[in-house]
Amino acid sequence: MAFTFDNTATEPKARSAVLRLTPLVAPLAGLALFLALWWVAGTAIEATPRLSAFRAFSLGPTMVSLADLLLSGDAWKAAAPSLKRIGEGLFWAFVIGAPVGLAIGSSRLLERVLQLPFQILRMVSPLAWMPIAILVFATWDGAIVFLIAAAAIWPIIFSTAAGVRRIDPIWLAMADNLGGGRLAVLRTVILPAVSRDVLGGLRLALGVAWIILVPAEYLGVTSGLGYAINDARDTLSYDRLAALVLFIGLIGILLDSIIMVAIRRSHWTPTA
Repeated sequence: MAFTFDNTATEPKARSAVLRLTPLVAPLAGLALFLALWWVAGTAIEATPRLSAFRAFSLGPTMVSLADLLLSGDAWKAAAPSLKRIGEGLFWAFVIGAPVGLAIGSSRLLERVLQLPFQILRMVSPLAWMPIAILVFATWDGAIVFLIAAAAIWPIIFSTAAGVRRIDPIWLAMADNLGGGRLAVLRTVILPAVSRDVLGGLRLALGVAWIILVPAEYLGVTSGLGYAINDARDTLSYDRLAALVLFIGLIGILLDSIIMVAIRRSHWTPTA
């Protein structure tokens, strides 16, 4: 009598196990590939005499310098002023951008009136406003916060407006029929419905602001991550420079992850 092994029952279990491991394994594989490519590039730089001055950009020296920055506390001292500026810039971008987005999303006429000037302003590099910011604000910190807000406001405005336009008109009609006033409808229907869009815009704004921060801190200030990078460049401390760049990326990932958690937890379904 011949016996055959039926593996069809084990296939769903194996597939389920793979799916469970993928969210953990895939990022680790990507990180391993990134570090491997960095190591190969560093090895190539060290083997090329004309590039020997940049050997400190290699993986090993960078990691040693990053550990020194973290353990000595220098990394956190540099990050604190930058995070303060980012927080203030995003605060003002949100305080101004979210109400403007709500207004544009609620009025087709207002959207048509503001679309062209907003698109023109959006396409201007925030750093182009640096000379004006220097003249208007009494301190460099104020100018940098303005530049961050100028960069971050557009994703918040447009994401909020898009969220308002996606609201089902039936929800608004039901709220109106139930006697809800403007503030009540805004608080109980519109704001909960657009919360994910607002947070999504805030996430995009954070990415833009984080990119603008470093070059903005190259000028005038004597603190922050941008200043630390500039100082490392001037002193030819390339391992420290690379470590600071890596540290900026890690902080950015952490901040982005915090907003992503808020987005996942922000969901609203109207109930009859």
